[in-house]
Amino acid sequence: MCRASDLAVERGAAALVGGQQVALFRLTDGRVLAVQQLDPFSGANVMSRGIVGTRGGVPTVASPMYKQVFALETGVCLDPVGFLPVLAAGPDLVTWPVEVRAGVVHVGVPAADGTAC
Repeated sequence: MCRASDLAVERGAAALVGGQQVALFRLTDGRVLAVQQLDPFSGANVMSRGIVGTRGGVPTVASPMYKQVFALETGVCLDPVGFLPVLAAGPDLVTWPVEVRAGVVHVGVPAADGTAC
């Protein structure tokens, strides 16, 4: 996909994986996580512009649209902020498996049920 060093720490970057938009995030511990770019609450491809943070030690991203908070490792919506998702798939984000090998970020594809494989 790219070099891990090309990703700014705690800033998102958008990428195209298998024809789908993905938001990549490099954390302070060096891990790179990937979730769908499509915000389930607004329907806009904006998740890479979200605000990275933590809740109880869990890395999170807050949507830049309506501020829903999602766990970056699982995609689970932790705080819907009183909104309902506009996407039929529900409030959670699909996650992609990520591996950094020799400094290069490799992104796999999610399983059919939306979980990482």
